[in-house]
Amino acid sequence: MRTDQRVDRICNALREKGFEILLVGRRSEDLFELNRPYETRQFPLLFQKGFFFYAEFNTRLFWMLLFERKSLIYANDLDTLLPNFLVSRLSNTPLVYDSHEYFTEVPELQNRPFVKTVWENLEATLFPRLKNVITVNEKLAEVYSEKYDVPVTAIRNVPELNQEGRSDAVDSNVERSDVESREILIYQGALNIGRGIELMIDCMEFLPDVELLIAGQGDISGDLKMRVKNRNLSDSIHFPGRLNPKELKKLTPTASIGLSLEEDLGLNYRYALPNKIFDYIHAGIPVIVSDLPIMSKLVLETGIGEILKERSPRALADLVREVLLKQRSYKKNLHTAAGKFNWNEEKKVFQKFIDRIENLE
Repeated sequence: MRTDQRVDRICNALREKGFEILLVGRRSEDLFELNRPYETRQFPLLFQKGFFFYAEFNTRLFWMLLFERKSLIYANDLDTLLPNFLVSRLSNTPLVYDSHEYFTEVPELQNRPFVKTVWENLEATLFPRLKNVITVNEKLAEVYSEKYDVPVTAIRNVPELNQEGRSDAVDSNVERSDVESREILIYQGALNIGRGIELMIDCMEFLPDVELLIAGQGDISGDLKMRVKNRNLSDSIHFPGRLNPKELKKLTPTASIGLSLEEDLGLNYRYALPNKIFDYIHAGIPVIVSDLPIMSKLVLETGIGEILKERSPRALADLVREVLLKQRSYKKNLHTAAGKFNWNEEKKVFQKFIDRIENLE
């Protein structure tokens, strides 16, 4: 809830349609209080992960939703779908399912066949019964539609334009001081397996005049910090931690290159179009991405960066140097892409999607 910008954008788009919003999630361990223009509710939970976490959260969510006044139920991802679906059927309330990723194909499930089967069976049971489904890109929409014979609408998770209706990439005057000797690379997002962060760390051995910022937290945060320490790279690599969107919006434009190097560990990453790429675009910085079909297609079509063809530390370092040498040449393409891929445009698609639901009921 704290850092999921898609959820916040959706809530505000629904407010503009006249809905009163109640956003429900779990209370994070840092006890961070949300400051949103709509009501929020965070469950304190006894369990923080595993089966008992999901069982506790979904049970509490079911009973809360069942007795809450509602005209639309909105489920974010498969791990919240069951209670939302059940309450939708029991109360005859329209349900929207928003799949933020190909949940059953995330890397964390690939070596856990039993757990993966449980999620696959849940999805296979509920998905064909859904009427109103959205996801984050056209490829995933196509995959889901073909798999379950259900229409799926693509709504990208992209930044908003500023108050003047222009992109921060267009207007950004953020420049690093001439006295600073190091260029900055940035990775922002979850620190989980398959994100290519280890490769980013290892390439820094060949980039003595470059700094790497790894902004986020996750399951492998401790392993990554130990990797940095063992390679004596603590002076070059820094972990700002999990930042809220406002903090990231200030930090990202100070970098020279944004990195998105997901590995081909299952269909979720293969068909991914990470929102951090759009954050980099709107910050006005070129990107280096994996040679995976959806993100590489975006880079080829827009010219906003380069594609890493060989996944080795030296090859990545060489590509970083290449992009740094010509980083200003990407600016025009970044500005154009930011004007095309923004929430102001995607919100129109989303609100038309909501209008069709209301007309059907």
